[in-house]
Amino acid sequence: MNMRGYGRSNGAASVLNAVATWKGSAFAIELETRAEVELDSSPAIRGDVPGVDTSLIERCVEKLLEHLGLEHGGRVRTFSEIPVASGLKSSSAAANAVILAALDALDMDMDLVRAARIGVEAAREVGVTITGALDDALASMLGGVVVTDNHRMSLLRRDELHCSVMLLVPDRRIFSRDTDISRSRVIAPMADLAFDLAMKGEYGRAMTLNGLAYCAALGLSSEPLILALEEGAWGASLSGTGPSYAALIDESRMDGLEESWRALGGRVIRTKANNRPASRGRGF
Repeated sequence: MNMRGYGRSNGAASVLNAVATWKGSAFAIELETRAEVELDSSPAIRGDVPGVDTSLIERCVEKLLEHLGLEHGGRVRTFSEIPVASGLKSSSAAANAVILAALDALDMDMDLVRAARIGVEAAREVGVTITGALDDALASMLGGVVVTDNHRMSLLRRDELHCSVMLLVPDRRIFSRDTDISRSRVIAPMADLAFDLAMKGEYGRAMTLNGLAYCAALGLSSEPLILALEEGAWGASLSGTGPSYAALIDESRMDGLEESWRALGGRVIRTKANNRPASRGRGF
């Protein structure tokens, strides 16, 4: 007997990249990944997303079944609005959506934080993350903005964030696993300052400090950050290890920033911060 379920989860952008100190912060955005999981009696979980490495989504379902003490094979597929390898947490969103879809197929409930941690474990095992990216996973799963200790796997703070968000997505891709960790850890003192700001709820200032520090460490341009600040953004950062940039900005100022960023090349996306949690069901 086949069991089919559905899940959806949002992408996110960085306030503080956790590579330098294992402390991280991220906020959810209104770009979504949807997943469908069909469980059966076949011997393996098979990913079905043409042109995409499906090892993470397969491992997420396997890991969930291991946690539940169940044995199933089946098929998993995803559809996403989130650019891949862009720093906008496409892997975290996919992991969350797939785990919730599998729970939907099994008609089982699970605490969202526990479900996100299973996805983090799977991401570590398949090598798509350096720190485990608990901050990215929980922002995607819970909505809002979170601060985490990725080493201790703990959620330190969560708030809602109500604002417009502008994204600049360059044409290149950067995979987290390829990041030069040693260069990133040199900026740990700056990351500590950004963490202190985030823990005070000063997310815009934390985000800008993070962006300037990581752009310098990773050899990426800080020009998008300066342009965003000139256009009135109250926070701007490199997202993850790039190549995308994100800015928190009032709706009334978005036209000016879009014009400035379009001159740099790449794709400009208008979106908003998302405060809704990930969900199961509702079809594909």
